[in-house]
Amino acid sequence: MSLREMRHNPLRIVGSALALSLLVPATAAGAPEQASAATAAPAHFIVLGPTGESLQTTGDSVRDTGGTVVQSWPEIGVVLATSTDPGFAEAVRDEPAVDGAGASRNLAEQRPDNKRASTIEKVSGTAEPQATIAGAEREPLESEQWDMRMIRSPKAHTVSEGSEDITVGVLDFGIDPTHPDLAPNLDMSKSVSCVDNGIPDTSVEAWAPTGIQQSHGSHVAGSIAAARNDVGIAGVAPNVKLASIRVVSDEGFIYPGAAICGFMWAAEHGIDVTNSSYYVDPWQLWCRKDPDQAAAAEAVRRAVAYAQDHDIVNVVAAGNSNWDLHKPVHDTTSPNNGGPTQDRWAGPNCAVLPGELPGVVTVSAVGPEQEKSFYSNYGIQEIDVTAPGGDSEQTPATPSGNGLVLSTLAGGGWGYMQGTSMASPHAAGVVALIRSTHPDWTAAQVKDAMATQADSLPCPKGYDTDGDGERDAQCNGGRTGAGFYGAGLIDALDAVRR
Repeated sequence: MSLREMRHNPLRIVGSALALSLLVPATAAGAPEQASAATAAPAHFIVLGPTGESLQTTGDSVRDTGGTVVQSWPEIGVVLATSTDPGFAEAVRDEPAVDGAGASRNLAEQRPDNKRASTIEKVSGTAEPQATIAGAEREPLESEQWDMRMIRSPKAHTVSEGSEDITVGVLDFGIDPTHPDLAPNLDMSKSVSCVDNGIPDTSVEAWAPTGIQQSHGSHVAGSIAAARNDVGIAGVAPNVKLASIRVVSDEGFIYPGAAICGFMWAAEHGIDVTNSSYYVDPWQLWCRKDPDQAAAAEAVRRAVAYAQDHDIVNVVAAGNSNWDLHKPVHDTTSPNNGGPTQDRWAGPNCAVLPGELPGVVTVSAVGPEQEKSFYSNYGIQEIDVTAPGGDSEQTPATPSGNGLVLSTLAGGGWGYMQGTSMASPHAAGVVALIRSTHPDWTAAQVKDAMATQADSLPCPKGYDTDGDGERDAQCNGGRTGAGFYGAGLIDALDAVRR
């Protein structure tokens, strides 16, 4: 299947929330029956309660209803629980100190036929991503980094490469601790895995990726802060620190508990910027009218707000479905972790998590021609800024002519990906540069500066990416281009000189 043929199901890792990017080689241009409570494995739930010591009463209510407390965060009034009873959430909602409760994984884990694919879709005849580029001279692959030149990173580096006092937390698949472009900047003391029911695990074995198929986080990290060290590439802020905050399971899911753990860890461990290139599973959009979805969405919102209250700038990818997030979205793929999917129109009471939460910096993607990438989500009020994410149908002036983004891969190599997953880390890198230049600025001041420094891009006169004569997306905002690009294209040079 070609990329053009995949236009309406763009670039997703099969069954995964990491549907925000695609890795290609550097050389390649009716419901099942419910299992009984007696035989089912415990399902996972989120229970909301008061903050502080009063959350202990919420935990008692969980236990009194037959559940088990797995993890809790009194700071935000959130409890993670398990139970073999599918009716646990409904029952516990009537208990003391419970403000809401819901299944965080759609109870799919209790269905005996729940299976999951974790392979990358074949694209242009390639099934396995391979690290095939290597370099021996000073940043020898920079000639392929059209993305960095677009946002003026090389010019910015003549002024500042960022401060090692600034740390960017990468909430993702984990960062390869042995990669020569990443190891110099990786702070292992601030790295953690949250995938085991939201319980922090600081062992390297827990947070490091296990192979090239788990390269997503390493690729993101390279765009942010690959070191200038005579090898490979250079990131937007090649002197800042990175923390590997793993929130993606081996199967490719980012469940609410892991995401909550990731933001809470960042808030409590000196992280200045986070990058989230994912949406929270198993719902592409979480709707407040559904009590299960509402509880999990509120828990994630509380965690993100807690991080923001700790002066963190949270940067998030907008998503790859070519959706106008300002309008109702036709969602036919949720939930994505087993069981029957719903065919629903998700309206104003539904949101992508964490991309549509208050206070985050939501980033759309452009290709080498500074036009919205064909897959990128958009929205007149939903996009804050845009950044290079790659586009296989736009051609850069580089030796390879590859319109995707080149960055680091798990296993020590380099390769190309495209997606808003690749745009978001560019923005996170610029935020890191601003924080390096103005260490006394608050997160709010940094976000304002980023928007003010962005270079506006007008709406395209016609947006026909496949050449069929029909508009593929409607850009609102006219000369401001806000519908596609928010405040505009990020600017690394302005980040260090203003």
